Amino acid sequence: MLNAHMFRSLPLPWVATLILQSALAGVLLAKRLWSRFPLFSCYCLLNFILGVALFAVFNFGLRHLYFQAYWLNEGLGLLLGFAVLYEIFRHLFTPYPALRRLARQIFQGAVALLAVLGCIVAYAQPWGESNHLQASFIVVEQATRILEVGLLLSVFLFASAFGLHWRQYVFGIALGLGVFAAVELVAVTMRLQFGITANPIINICRSVSYNSSLLIWIGYILAPDLATSPAEMPKRAQLEQWNRAVMELIYQ
Repeated sequence: MLNAHMFRSLPLPWVATLILQSALAGVLLAKRLWSRFPLFSCYCLLNFILGVALFAVFNFGLRHLYFQAYWLNEGLGLLLGFAVLYEIFRHLFTPYPALRRLARQIFQGAVALLAVLGCIVAYAQPWGESNHLQASFIVVEQATRILEVGLLLSVFLFASAFGLHWRQYVFGIALGLGVFAAVELVAVTMRLQFGITANPIINICRSVSYNSSLLIWIGYILAPDLATSPAEMPKRAQLEQWNRAVMELIYQ
């Protein structure tokens, strides 16, 4: 998620982000996509609501509330972004109950591991960060972004096996999330290496990447969804084999 801190010197991109977020929320509701992708819809709508709230807190001078709102925004954004990634895999694995169950367990384990990592780092003082909470969050964010980028890359590499076409909604959701997650990974790595001196360039890159993701999502939602054709079904034989193998392991 983006926040007011990123746009202190970039008012126009901040306003553009709010406009694009409102447009995305509108098309999500108009297309009733919340019934198919509830986690993604929740992610987008909450992004918009918190974005407006941060705008109000920052511009009305409520600085005593800004710090709490900032970390709430960042934490929920990271958690819901990971939830959207899970929804992508759940959607792709709908015909394969064993793989869907395995994916759920993997994501649950990853969330638990990230939580433990955050608690461990909270007691350390890495990379010159003066705030333990901030240092912990940055490390957890980096680990989360690595997972997100790796898993999304696998989606695109195995698109044929998943029966995924570039004109499908789920492809657009994955593409937009992938663009943002990749830039966020670079940004958080730069922050760990160079500290707050890298903030100006990081903020610009994050603004551009997130607005690009919003445009991708709006474009895909407005375009007609293309279902998997029968001719593409044989390409999913590998997934069916994996599903049978996992099923055998579960019921051994």
